[in-house]
Amino acid sequence: MTRTRTKPTLVVTGLAAAALALTGCAGSAAQKDSKASADGMIAQLTFPSEADAAVGGLVNYNPNSPKPLTATWLYEPLIVRNSLTCEETPWLATKSTWEGGSKLTFDIRDGVKWSDGQAFSAKDVAFTFNLMKQYPAFDKAGVWNDTFGAPAKSVTAQGNQVVFEFTGNAAPKYDGIIATKILPEHVYSKVGDPTKYVDKTPVSTGPYKVGSYNGRRLVLERRADYWQADKVKVQKIVLEGQYDAAQAALKLRAGQLDAYYGEIPNPKKTFVDADPKNNHFYYAPNGMTVLTGNDEQKPFSDVKFREAISYAMNKQDMSLKATYGVMKPASQTGLKLPSMASLVPAEYSGKDTVLPFDLAKANQVLDAAGYKKGADGKRTNPDGSPLSVNFSVQAGFIDYQAIADVVVKGLNDAGVNAKVTASAPDSVDGQKKTGDFQLMLEYLHGGCELAKNIGAKLSSTQIPTKTDIFPNVQRFKDPAVDAAVTKLASDTDKESQKRDLAPLVETMMTKYPVTALIYAPARILYRTDKAVGWPSEENAYANPQDDKLLVLTHLTAPK
Repeated sequence: MTRTRTKPTLVVTGLAAAALALTGCAGSAAQKDSKASADGMIAQLTFPSEADAAVGGLVNYNPNSPKPLTATWLYEPLIVRNSLTCEETPWLATKSTWEGGSKLTFDIRDGVKWSDGQAFSAKDVAFTFNLMKQYPAFDKAGVWNDTFGAPAKSVTAQGNQVVFEFTGNAAPKYDGIIATKILPEHVYSKVGDPTKYVDKTPVSTGPYKVGSYNGRRLVLERRADYWQADKVKVQKIVLEGQYDAAQAALKLRAGQLDAYYGEIPNPKKTFVDADPKNNHFYYAPNGMTVLTGNDEQKPFSDVKFREAISYAMNKQDMSLKATYGVMKPASQTGLKLPSMASLVPAEYSGKDTVLPFDLAKANQVLDAAGYKKGADGKRTNPDGSPLSVNFSVQAGFIDYQAIADVVVKGLNDAGVNAKVTASAPDSVDGQKKTGDFQLMLEYLHGGCELAKNIGAKLSSTQIPTKTDIFPNVQRFKDPAVDAAVTKLASDTDKESQKRDLAPLVETMMTKYPVTALIYAPARILYRTDKAVGWPSEENAYANPQDDKLLVLTHLTAPK
């Protein structure tokens, strides 16, 4: 499993900044030209292309191909689960039911039609998942293998239900299963390997059909016969262009893009301040950046050292320097708060679980643990040997480098001799595999499959190998924690999850296997002159990057 991380920060300077200033009033002009429809309909929204420049004029809408022209607007999943709040929205399935962790049943929605007019049914769902058994490369959800849970014995359509029977507990596979895009049996049963099929005339259940594509500009047109057409107010979606931060800011401010999902540094100054009425952004906490020492080696093998340096971290300074203050300091529980507040154990519920920047406490803990400070202000190990820490950071990852500089300053201010060494990203990945490092930054995914996220970060079964990077980069080991992760992996209801998550939260709060620094974002920057109803901090109904179909059903023309 590879680590997800925030993208390197790109700074808008020079000619690009000048161009931004020239387009400062463009949003107001676009607003004057837009007219609200009486029924809330929106004529057109424009987003960046989902296909990179390497696609060229190749036409392929297969959602399982490496580079489809769109993987969002045509084929649909069973259920949409908001990874920020873990709330579920029924989609092609109206309900899911677990029996233990070894049987999963979906009730399939009636009245859905494929875009060619044929009826959608449970048979299409069963076909899609059985195709994964025939072509293992297609099995991204791990249904038929032992990746995070027991493999399936069978997937069958029984009336309007689809029943998954597993050989054992398979609860952690749930997110992958519900997110799978369902394929039409009457088309894909004839094409062979679904990962290699070039789908030029897509037959899908989604809200749009292909209008036109000229090699760079894809126009999608609203389906009037879509199963929830009453919730889809956007008549056309245009996908065009690949943009870096400066280009995207220009396009947004000029009204040539209606939303952008990449990083734009200092979004308030760069985008919002040009037209605060229409320009907005939402950088939702999607996970967190964590300080990761090598827990197999001194001094990080000492829990007291890990505790001490956790208080030497100025997270507010990290937020300002790496994200312009947008992303807030993260909870040491390992949970995204406040969206996952319902999962916090009673002992910590309602308390501030962000570790404060407290240099005095850091020094106190280090003193008590035997890391003595010499006349030069530098500390030694308890055995008297020199104490030094080398911080490995990926060269070119500007946000990571900014955080690393703050970390090293905090360590040095606490008397721990520390320095930053920037290396090629591949080199840092190599250190993760071999364990040949002292300190680095890592990512703790904040998704709803807790056993695969915070659990995998702490499980000794998820320590990287010489060939693969797994989440437990710090190499933390505790048999009791392993047992707790195994138990958590079998949970299929929230109350059980909260109970079995408690030992992992307690481990984060008292043993500091990693130190939570600042939240990492799922981003959207958007305009409200043509459409309102976008997700926001006040209404976090969807992950803005992952749940675009759900977002679509909330958009309407401004009144």
